Amino acid sequence: MLSRLRLTNASFRTLTLAAAILVLVILGGVIVALIEGSLPALRQFGFSFVVTESWNPVTEKFGALAPIYGTLVTSAIAMLIAVPFGLLIAVFLTELCPMWLRRPVGIAIELLAGIPSIIYGIWGLFVFAPFLQHTLQPFLIDLFGPIPVLSTLFAGPPYGIGILTAGLILAIMVLPFITSISRDVFEAVPPVLKEAAYGLGCTTWEVVRHVVIPFARVGVTGGVMLGLGRALGETMAVTFVIGNAHRISGSLLAPGTTISASIANEFTEALGDLYTSSLVALGLILFVITFIVLAIARYMLMRIERRIG
Repeated sequence: MLSRLRLTNASFRTLTLAAAILVLVILGGVIVALIEGSLPALRQFGFSFVVTESWNPVTEKFGALAPIYGTLVTSAIAMLIAVPFGLLIAVFLTELCPMWLRRPVGIAIELLAGIPSIIYGIWGLFVFAPFLQHTLQPFLIDLFGPIPVLSTLFAGPPYGIGILTAGLILAIMVLPFITSISRDVFEAVPPVLKEAAYGLGCTTWEVVRHVVIPFARVGVTGGVMLGLGRALGETMAVTFVIGNAHRISGSLLAPGTTISASIANEFTEALGDLYTSSLVALGLILFVITFIVLAIARYMLMRIERRIG
């Protein structure tokens, strides 16, 4: 009996070790494939590939600056909107929402997370973009037109599609992830801590600010970074509404592109090794950006955990 338990334990340890090694092998294979595929473009253009805006398949002049800019700006817009709204919804569900309403709202949020990205893209193109074209974008142009810096950010005709629209779609897509994770970690806060704060006369806002969020900040940070990773790599929804223009504009209303959208649009049409290699190089850059973001997130979590004790 004892030898059988030892055998089972050894087999389980070997199986888990093999699974962990398999993950590393797959990750290493992805990295090697991206580097190997991008070498012709990196040899041809060097560092200028990262800092050049032009993208001309006819003359085989390629630069990744416009997709990088679009990826970072749309993700930043999404997080600026989704993070505060996600935290507010999570606080409402855990601290203020009536019991009869918690389950329907929670299910609705989880359903939003399960909708395929292409559905978001179709809805964004045929419903959301025309709505923005006739309402929000003209309002922003009129509102910020007289203001020097903001007039550049919201300049030009209201196309409907563009970087701002893509950022808003991404915000809607990552909102359920941030909300769900924040709600779960808020519910894990020991009730005795909140009851003690209420007993001292704290208001709900003070309990949330000084008890709930500090206790759950590690989980909240992880949820935010998970949403950011989703926003950086989203493809189909962004492809539908961003306009797919390889140029950098000072206006958020202008069409643009992202790394994932460029790859999805052009990979099947890429003729020639240099064109294909440039698209693979875009994938390598996106991988590096995502890796840097996740590394920063991990470092922040380690610092928070060390500070907590």
